[in-house]
Amino acid sequence: MRDLGELDYVKLYAEKLKADNSLFVQQKLLIDSQIQASRSLFSKILAFPGYKKQARRYLKGVGIL
Repeated sequence: MRDLGELDYVKLYAEKLKADNSLFVQQKLLIDSQIQASRSLFSKILAFPGYKKQARRYLKGVGIL
């Protein structure tokens, strides 16, 4: 393996993923969990029809989207 200082994060992750495919499963579980948490948060904050549109507007307003 090369010196870690020479690699950026994406290349390092790709190499680790190639060596151990279980990392993909862990990453997918983390992302799915974050999506579910965000959906739950926004549905509670914006508990009315059309909350997805309002959530997108909010995220754009704070610079996330």
